Amino acid sequence: TDPEDKPALLRMRNALWPDTANEHAGAINDYFERKPSFIDQVVVCENDEGKLVGFAELRVRNYAEGSNNMAVPYLEGWYADAEYRGRGLGAALIAKAEEWARSLGYNELASDAAINDQRSIAAHLALGFHETDRSVSFLKKL
Repeated sequence: TDPEDKPALLRMRNALWPDTANEHAGAINDYFERKPSFIDQVVVCENDEGKLVGFAELRVRNYAEGSNNMAVPYLEGWYADAEYRGRGLGAALIAKAEEWARSLGYNELASDAAINDQRSIAAHLALGFHETDRSVSFLKKL
């Protein structure tokens, strides 16, 4: 990715995570400025005209359900524009993510999906992920 990709990444992040849209520009800027961030790597896919139409964000976490490793590359976000879904773009993004993880010496890639997001769960399973856990998370404001 290049700094010129910021507007496209912002557009896609806003589509993927609309509830946190006010945080996306800062996260993208931090990534490109190499500041501490929740993003370690971004991989992208372009259409035939060179427009970004999908991305995957990765972060190395110190824990992932089902792994015994002390550090695990984690697929934090995975997105393709609606008109490009079902064409192999998601698989291409995962292949790039796997390549990045292997280049750093890792042998696993972790991810998650909302418990009711059957489309995402099916996509993960189709690309070789296996389910390790199901949970419902809670938070109480004090």
